[in-house]
Amino acid sequence: MKSDLKTRHGGRILADALAAQGVRMAFGVPGESYLPVLDGLHDLREQLRFIVCRQEGGASYMAEAYGKLTGEPGVLFVTRGPGATNGAIGVHTGLQDSTPMVVFIGQVPNEFAEREAFQEIDYRRMYGPMAKWVGQIDRVERIPEYVSHAFHTAVAGRPGPVVLALPEDTLFGEAAVADVPKHHVVRPAPAGAEVERLSELLDGAQRPFVLLGGGGWDRDTCRRLQRWIEANGLPAGTAFRCQDLFDNRSDHYVADVGIGINPKIADCIRNADVLLVIGARLGEMTTSAYSLLEAPVPKQTLIHVHAGAEELGRVYRPALAINSGYAQFVQALERLSFAKPAWRADTQALRQSYLEWTTPRAMPGELQYGEVIKWLSDRLPEDTIVAGGAGNFAGWLHRHFRYKGFRTQLGSTNGSMGYGLPSAIAAKLAEPKRPVLAVCGDGDFLMTGQELATAVQYGAHFVGLIVNNGLYGTIRMHQEREYPGRVYGTELRNPDFASYARAFGAHGETVARTADFAPAFERAWNAGKPALIELRIDPDAITPATTLSAIRAKALTSKR
Repeated sequence: MKSDLKTRHGGRILADALAAQGVRMAFGVPGESYLPVLDGLHDLREQLRFIVCRQEGGASYMAEAYGKLTGEPGVLFVTRGPGATNGAIGVHTGLQDSTPMVVFIGQVPNEFAEREAFQEIDYRRMYGPMAKWVGQIDRVERIPEYVSHAFHTAVAGRPGPVVLALPEDTLFGEAAVADVPKHHVVRPAPAGAEVERLSELLDGAQRPFVLLGGGGWDRDTCRRLQRWIEANGLPAGTAFRCQDLFDNRSDHYVADVGIGINPKIADCIRNADVLLVIGARLGEMTTSAYSLLEAPVPKQTLIHVHAGAEELGRVYRPALAINSGYAQFVQALERLSFAKPAWRADTQALRQSYLEWTTPRAMPGELQYGEVIKWLSDRLPEDTIVAGGAGNFAGWLHRHFRYKGFRTQLGSTNGSMGYGLPSAIAAKLAEPKRPVLAVCGDGDFLMTGQELATAVQYGAHFVGLIVNNGLYGTIRMHQEREYPGRVYGTELRNPDFASYARAFGAHGETVARTADFAPAFERAWNAGKPALIELRIDPDAITPATTLSAIRAKALTSKR
């Protein structure tokens, strides 16, 4: 009964509601619009850490990475107006990566609403297209209800971000209300008729291919699925920046199906007679701009399994659509067995192509970046978390690093720059016993580079690589292809990144030759503090497969 409950202000009710949902860590930048929440978190600081960041964009990336890594909703606090707009980048990342998040935003008091008060924004309109649900808590006694709804929504079906606005008067108000127990994770399971049809389609397949992707997976499900794929001789690939869903060392892993895909694998997918897609949305990056499958009806027999019913038939009309959680689907799949020697032979050929494709090629300059990535892949502990940013520099990471286990990769599938550093920090805070490597571009790094201060403040010790070519490389590549020789707006003048690191109290190294990398990395690895290694590469080395000069020459020839 309410009369038996202690009266609390809204900020403390919210803090207690988060604790009841099992939240152990939240990220944000403090704001006057949610002062009562900070007061409420003060009393829970031993069980719920509030990680103070330097800009809301970095904080939102950390919350998203935390959600992706742990499977529990990442929690973000931002202040109203400017804080909310800065934090939007991580919310969009969470949407496209299918990552559970709950975002809390300060809001003007209800009595000021619709006056364009100081920093007022209608968050339902602003965040509506990039969140699963956007709500506003106008009554203090309903805080536990809204928080429970938010967490259930964030993890249900296809996981994703939820946004709750917090008017000041709600937070300062008082009520005697009960907390709500921790949320449930609800997943559908495949129907018996769907499993029978799945068995029929696979049994009749001559050239099948399995593609994994998306959010909502767990370690045990990935391991069980891998064992089933290996037992049945199937080839498997992973969607863009989902390479850690399948051990890349397996003889049945044949490709990352994303940017810079192996042409032989692209042809294999186009010519597959049965394509079993589990979890991937089949978006632009995974389908090579919707060219691997024809829309709306693919020529392949498409079996699409997804936890979100709204994703089935969104772009492609499947021959068989199965709305299911992945653990539930794999449990049903394990009852099926196929003896197809031809599958195994084809898989072996595709695996050989993968091994050839991922062998580093020589590139211009004294620092062979591909060899550096391979060196790291061969030597880092198997449980190392690799957090990558966005840009052409990531192509070497995708191609030459072999991910050995579940949640060893953090990357933004929406191609959002600035992700690598904050996600590495969140990873180290969430999993302090695991090694963490960040791989960033020079333009990419400086979008969130100030968060190095957060790493130092909280003792998040990781090693970061900054691949410095003095360019916004992806844009330069497209510029040379479309307007060869007309370079404008893509050159960068960078700081000395090693000195930048030391200014924050981190360790800094500069490497310009391949032979110098290993000793520099050993010093960084053993520094006992966050460490950055600047890799100075030749700007002509624009992808693992070609150079800027080659792109320019080809474009000039075609325009004559």
